[in-house]
Amino acid sequence: MTKYEAILKKIADKSVKVGVIGLGYVGLPLAVTFARNNIEVLGFEKDPKKANAVNTANNYISDITDTDLSKAVLESKKLSAVTDFSRIKECDALLICVPTPLDKFKKPDMSYIKQSCIDIGRNMKSGTFISLESTTYPTTTEDFIKPLIEHESGLTEGKDFWLCFSPERVDPGNKNYKTDNTPKVAGALGEEAKQIAVSLYSLAIKHLHIVSSPRIAEMVKILENTYRLVNISLINELALLSGKMGIDIWEVIEAAKTKPYGFQAFYPGPGIGGHCIPLDPFYLEHIAKKYNFELSMIHTAGAINDRMPHRMMNKISFALNRHKKPINGSTILFLGIAYKPDIDDARESPALLVMEQVAKKGAKVLYHDPYISEVSDDHGNHYIGSELTNELIANADCVVFTTNHSCFDAKAITEKAKLVVDMRNAVKHVAIEDGKVFKL
Repeated sequence: MTKYEAILKKIADKSVKVGVIGLGYVGLPLAVTFARNNIEVLGFEKDPKKANAVNTANNYISDITDTDLSKAVLESKKLSAVTDFSRIKECDALLICVPTPLDKFKKPDMSYIKQSCIDIGRNMKSGTFISLESTTYPTTTEDFIKPLIEHESGLTEGKDFWLCFSPERVDPGNKNYKTDNTPKVAGALGEEAKQIAVSLYSLAIKHLHIVSSPRIAEMVKILENTYRLVNISLINELALLSGKMGIDIWEVIEAAKTKPYGFQAFYPGPGIGGHCIPLDPFYLEHIAKKYNFELSMIHTAGAINDRMPHRMMNKISFALNRHKKPINGSTILFLGIAYKPDIDDARESPALLVMEQVAKKGAKVLYHDPYISEVSDDHGNHYIGSELTNELIANADCVVFTTNHSCFDAKAITEKAKLVVDMRNAVKHVAIEDGKVFKL
């Protein structure tokens, strides 16, 4: 029996052992999904606290139910986490789910992927299937991962191991689409790798869409998030212009939505947050430079987004000025610091950037978020959330809606507040007195 036939047999009889490298927002839900389908999963995690949390079914990812994690770890015992990466040799398939941030110059930080490939190359057995799920630039699988693993392992891709790229499509807080029912794109190197990818992912994912190569799959992920970056940046710029012209951009969007074709609604805000949209398009900009190609649309959209927190600080300053108050010395209460409603994820949140801008101007910054009790920004500023009381609202010189959590009672808050700056259209159905509410 060949190595290829052997791994297909293991997948077919569900004796395949899957290793998931990185147990964060992508890796842990994926690991649980495979475990729920009676597949043995070994999670690899550098952080011993996370590994211990998994092994004790102490859930730290809101998109996984406590029940599902407990069943996977404690009842079925199909999922366990380790910090010993030498145990990679036990796995038949490895799924890489590590962070891919940008550095301060907006260049891809490939260190996590590189270290994963080194760990894999030094520890894997011959006949292993490897799939990268972390977002990256096109050509990464072929030109970065393949030679690195071959060098570290002494094995040959296509003969001793197989490579695939299958981008994560995690949408934190989405109640309808989870890991198992979100259509999954995959592109593999060669026909054997493709067949293994189809067989393996079909054990846990309901719908697969197979493309012809890893670089196609890599570009798919970039396209999805570049599309959103460009359109959100566009509507943010139009919102700023509409404000100057006395036009309610929210009413404009609602009217435009009535067109049954050719229009999709995007909404303005203080900026774009999360682990995808603010970062992924710039991976493409990085690789485009190697081809002497300038992505002017992405560059412009990114510049618009980057300016939004400063413009929102100006909006707050303008509102306070209309109330004859300087921003320096004013108490400003921010409502919501998660990057989107009803989640506990503050990664790349524009609220933090607005808070930082306001604090630099001398304001006293307070915040309340029912999902996040404390947070630090990228510049070392640490904030502890306040309990949302009538007194807190009434004493603030300005209350700012930065995230429209569904639990916020916009009407009650607006009635008690002296001044409101609404960046999320939270008070759209609230009767307001002139000069009390300022909208984006």
